[in-house]
Amino acid sequence: MYTSFYRLKTKPFQLSPDPSFFYGSKGHKRAMAYLNYGLSLAEGFIIITGEVGAGKTMLVRNLFQHFGREKIITAHLVSTQLDADDTLRVVASGFGLDHNGLNKAAVLGKLESFLQSAKKQGKRVLLVVDEAQNLTPRAVEELRMLSNFQLDNQPLIQSFLLGQPEFRHTLQSDELLQVRQRVIASYHLGPIAQDELRAYIEHRLATAGWLGDPQFLPEAYTRIFAFTGGIPRKINTLCDRLMVFGMLEERHVFDEAMVNEVISDMEEEVTHVSLPASTRPAPEAEAARAMTASGNELTKADQALYLDSLFRLEKRLDKVEAALNRLFTIIDMAMVHPPRS
Repeated sequence: MYTSFYRLKTKPFQLSPDPSFFYGSKGHKRAMAYLNYGLSLAEGFIIITGEVGAGKTMLVRNLFQHFGREKIITAHLVSTQLDADDTLRVVASGFGLDHNGLNKAAVLGKLESFLQSAKKQGKRVLLVVDEAQNLTPRAVEELRMLSNFQLDNQPLIQSFLLGQPEFRHTLQSDELLQVRQRVIASYHLGPIAQDELRAYIEHRLATAGWLGDPQFLPEAYTRIFAFTGGIPRKINTLCDRLMVFGMLEERHVFDEAMVNEVISDMEEEVTHVSLPASTRPAPEAEAARAMTASGNELTKADQALYLDSLFRLEKRLDKVEAALNRLFTIIDMAMVHPPRS
C-alpha cells in the first residue's frame, strides 16, 4: 500500500533476503572478501556466524550473484534438529536425488555419482546449510564425509555453514577436529555501525525508487539504531512498520516521536501475543476485582483507574477509525488515479 503513497517501485524493507538490496557495510564488505577468498579455493568449509537477522543469508546470495547460474549447482538447506542419519538424506533431497528406501551407503553412492557427473560437466556444487547451530556434532561430521569425494584429486563439493554464534562452540568439540582442519574461511558478521545506519536505510529506499519522500530526520535515525542495535532484520521490520504508519497518518517527515509511537505499538503487540491466554484477566475478572464487598460499588481509586482505561481505549479506537478512513480514501484515490509507472 505505502509504495503507491510514497511513489516507490517496490517495498524497500522487505524481510526476504533480496541481493539487489545488498548494502556493503564495513562488516559486510570484509565478510565478502573472506567469502570470495574461500570460494576461489573451491573446497572445504566456509563458516559465517552472526546474530539472528544479521544478514548471513543475504551475504551468501549476493556472493552467488557474481557467478553464472549455468556453472553452479546449489542446494540451500535450512537446518532443523537433524540427527546424523537424516543429514545425508536431506542433502540428497536438496540436490533433487531420490533417496527413499536407501540405506546410508546407498545414499552416499548416489551423492558421489551426482557430484562426479557435475564435475565432468564443468559445474561447481555448493551446499549451503542455514541455521547450522541446530546441527549436532555427528551431523556436521556427516557433512565432512562429503568433502572426501574427489575426482582427479580435485574436490567435488564445497559447503557454506551459516549459523548463530553458538555454532562456533559446536565446532570446538573434540569430535570435530577434522572439520576444523577443513575450514578455509570463517567470519562473524556483526551489526551495522551507528554511523552507517542512515546510509543503509537510504540505500534500501533508493533501490526501491525513493525520490526523497518520506524524509527521515536525524533524531529518527538515532532512535531506530537505539531500538534495533544495528541488526538489519530489526531495522527492516521497524522501518516497514514506520512506512505503513506514515501512510496511514499521511506523514512525509519521520521524527523521533513517530518512531517511538511505532515502537510502542510493536512492543504492545509482542506483550499481548506472548502472554498466555490463561493468564490474561477476563473482563468479568477485572470487573470483579474493581468491585468492593459493600454494595458492589467501585472505590474512588478503582473508578478513576477504570475511567482512565476507558478513556485510553476510546482514544485508541478513534485513531484506528481515523486511520482506516484515510486508508479507504487512499484506496479510492488509487483506483481512480493509478500511480504513474
